[in-house]
Amino acid sequence: MTVAAPSATDPGTISAAGGPMLLGHPAGLFVLFFTEMWERFSYYGMRALLIFYLIGHWGFGEDRAYVVYGSYTALVFLAPAIGGYLADRYIGASRAVAYGGVLLACGHILLAIEGEGAQGGIGWFWAALALIVTGTGFLKANISVLVGDLYDRADVRRDPGFTIFYIGINSGAALGAIVAGYLGQAIGWRWGFGAAGVAMLAGLAVFLWGRRWLMGRGGPPAGARLGERRWGITREYRVYLAGLVGVAGVWWLIQYQQLVGLALGAGGAIVVGYILFTAVVRLPRAERNGIFLALVLILLSILFWAFYEQAGSSLNVYTERHVDRRLFGIAMPAAVFQSLTAIHIIIFGPVMAWLWLRLARLGREPAVLTKFGLGLALLGLGFLILVAGARGAGGAPTPLIFIVLLYLFHTLGELCLSPIGLAAMTRLAPPQMAGLLMGTWFLATAAGNFTAGLIARASAGGTAVETFATVGWTAVIAGAAVVAISVVARRSLRGA
Repeated sequence: MTVAAPSATDPGTISAAGGPMLLGHPAGLFVLFFTEMWERFSYYGMRALLIFYLIGHWGFGEDRAYVVYGSYTALVFLAPAIGGYLADRYIGASRAVAYGGVLLACGHILLAIEGEGAQGGIGWFWAALALIVTGTGFLKANISVLVGDLYDRADVRRDPGFTIFYIGINSGAALGAIVAGYLGQAIGWRWGFGAAGVAMLAGLAVFLWGRRWLMGRGGPPAGARLGERRWGITREYRVYLAGLVGVAGVWWLIQYQQLVGLALGAGGAIVVGYILFTAVVRLPRAERNGIFLALVLILLSILFWAFYEQAGSSLNVYTERHVDRRLFGIAMPAAVFQSLTAIHIIIFGPVMAWLWLRLARLGREPAVLTKFGLGLALLGLGFLILVAGARGAGGAPTPLIFIVLLYLFHTLGELCLSPIGLAAMTRLAPPQMAGLLMGTWFLATAAGNFTAGLIARASAGGTAVETFATVGWTAVIAGAAVVAISVVARRSLRGA
């Protein structure tokens, strides 16, 4: 569907936040939808293959592969805290997304070129990962900020808008896992990684062509003075050069995975300390309460992602080795099943978007903490279902239906937490801290991913089912506790 150019004389096409409308939402939402869809194709297509590539191509042992995988995914989610700050302070979200897309395209293309390389090429492999990490840092938090900027703070379409955006994320994730996963495992690594590179180029092209529909949102902050020169280089391009220095830093850091945990701890302490200081000293009570609530949600998300992100590592390997993967009589590559969560989100995302909006209009929408508790409990139930199926198989391969059910419950849990958390960050953050708080949300996801690698390592050596049982019960109990205290928390933070 085409969108007519915005017209100041046609108020019927103008959203509450300004700009043309499409299907009841700002048209810019769909530019960001397709940009993120192709970027997530590239990320999840590559991620579906990564653990098998580390073990099968580079010959890493299972223990080391899990830690490398966890460190890489942790850095992917750590980087947006820095990218969000640079966008807030200097270049704005729109330029940050464009620059991140360029770095991501370079990283995926390099990975495809390196994909059939000899053992001596591992330095280029680390370089490809570093480009992807740094590019994600510039793009990931800031594209979510752009979505939030399309809506007024009190607009009831904000949560449904983020859920629609989330469907774009997962459309790309599903296609990436199926297409790149199949090509990489069935034909060759280069084919899978190459498909991811082409997708990223498509996402970058969509954004550069369509950002006019953002109506100027995401521009540099007031007083940014991007053209100011020092050493003959403008301030804007000094930020871009800093990004390249970041690539070099990640290239070094990702080879020493034990340092990633230290970086997460130090970075988390600094960022949270700064946010708390700002909230206590500089913000009025209502905004301060909003910051406190956001930090509680961020802490809960760490636990959720530590369990949820077993998908690409221990659950992926478990599917390869211990699940009957025959579908209509054909044995499917394990990487393809990484698409199940995304497919479920495409199916159930609109249902959940409608449900939250319906409950909000009836005045019965659950508190955000209640949604988070439900998300944790559903995540735990998914693991317990898989454990029941594995034990019931009596040593035979686990029937495929139990993996399908696991990802179904994980999907429902994610829909109760992740898009709600994204929307909450944009709603609770003061305008001058929007990128930083969104980056902190992804910093917490980074901590969860790093912890996920450690949990996955504990599942190596034939202990996967026992590990999954422990994870499942922990998530169920934690979720029930969060739901139980949500009423009290809602009263105490009503000002938020």
